[in-house]
Amino acid sequence: MIDAVDAKIIAILQANGRETNAEIARRVDMAASAVLERIRKLEARGVIQGYTARIDPRAVDLGLLAFVFVRADERVGEESAGRQLAAIPEVLEVHHVAGEDCYLVKVRAEGPEALGRILRERFGAIGHVRTTRTTIVLSSVKESTELLIPQDTVVEGAA
Repeated sequence: MIDAVDAKIIAILQANGRETNAEIARRVDMAASAVLERIRKLEARGVIQGYTARIDPRAVDLGLLAFVFVRADERVGEESAGRQLAAIPEVLEVHHVAGEDCYLVKVRAEGPEALGRILRERFGAIGHVRTTRTTIVLSSVKESTELLIPQDTVVEGAA
């Protein structure tokens, strides 16, 4: 569980992972050393899992975004195809899903030709993969990794 101060610290770090402890401390009205201790505890508990830089995909020639639905012939509970899909460098996310398909995979590529090669050469090389169905994104209205912490999970004074 987290308290209201931890929730505010998390929100600040999600908006800017490079925010200084001094600025976070000012915004939550605490000493910088106390904020640092809270952040370290959140990291140790696995609440904060890491810090990353957001890159403009077009700036690195990865402007094509696609979602690939993958059907695999694995036993129930087996996820070897998912692990193999996750090992493909262009794959950003792999989700084991319910329904007709087994996995939903987020992929970034240079363009349609590159995506085709990825599907043929990499997805096709995975033995359990039976079919794929691909949706190419025309534009993104919102793309974020920030999580909104539900207020009913925040406990008063639980630090």
